[in-house]
Amino acid sequence: MAEAARQEFANPSVAGDAPLIAADVGGTYARIGLVNIGSGAPQVSTFERYRCSDFSDLSSIFQRFLGDHGSDGHARARRGAIAIAGYVLDDAIINNNLPWRVSLSQIRRALDLDDLQVINDFTAIAYATNSVAARDVTPIAATSAPLEGPVLVVGPGTGLGAAVRIPTARSTVILSTEAGQSALTASTDLEIEILRMLLRDTTHVPVEHVLSGPGLANLYAVLGTLRGMQARSLTPREIAESAIDGSDALAVEALHVFCGWLGSVVGNLVLVYGAQGGVHLAGGILPQITDFLLRSDFAARFRDKGQMRDVLERVPVHLIEHGQLGVIGAAQWYLEQQ
Repeated sequence: MAEAARQEFANPSVAGDAPLIAADVGGTYARIGLVNIGSGAPQVSTFERYRCSDFSDLSSIFQRFLGDHGSDGHARARRGAIAIAGYVLDDAIINNNLPWRVSLSQIRRALDLDDLQVINDFTAIAYATNSVAARDVTPIAATSAPLEGPVLVVGPGTGLGAAVRIPTARSTVILSTEAGQSALTASTDLEIEILRMLLRDTTHVPVEHVLSGPGLANLYAVLGTLRGMQARSLTPREIAESAIDGSDALAVEALHVFCGWLGSVVGNLVLVYGAQGGVHLAGGILPQITDFLLRSDFAARFRDKGQMRDVLERVPVHLIEHGQLGVIGAAQWYLEQQ
């Protein structure tokens, strides 16, 4: 999204010992935590992850969480912050990857909150990456002489999310984006063939139609057609597992294409946003395929930008585990707004 989605309700003042309920909601999972915000950096005291498709709506997930943990020695949460992909339109969040409609007023009533605010999911992760330690990351494209500047946070999950953290002297500035909805471009003969096939049914192929979990399944199916092979009906996780263990040659090719194409697109985003301070690859399918990613063409394609190669060779790329980052980032952002 072009701006951080935000919805406010009146009367945000509460007792200082009450925790904040913070959530990171994606198309597949909702991560929810109770966050202590009394002093210093936000601390997650209780955390759970739920599969979205197991619930009828987002309020039901929150109610399950609070039913299990809302009385664990805490004052009742009176405020909430939700990190979620999409646009706020009046009372609703518009996101095609969610399994149900999200009504902000309905969540506020169901949880009896005084204040509820919403932020873009990758904006929240970008806030949290400011405090990621070296031990929490895996170098994907290392450099001995990094540059300074904005940092790109990007990740292929149910869709493709991206945000840019811009350092300033006084505060953190985050630029949210809809990079996943931008038009997919191709750089190799095979990618051109794939894109041509995808364009048979539409005039616009978004980046996340290939570079996401479901996008990997799309790649697998299209490659099967191109190779005259019958692609099996596999989930993205099963395709990745079959590629890693080498049991399915089509899956191996699909994952190689996925990794190389991702490297090219991430390099493009660095150039578009001037993100010379580095790249954080966050969550989604990537932690499952780390070793494969390291052996792939990702780094070579990331740097293959003609006369800008020398610049990209000095831009480090690291993989970070998603974990609680979205929850922590939503809490950090919420505090900064107060």
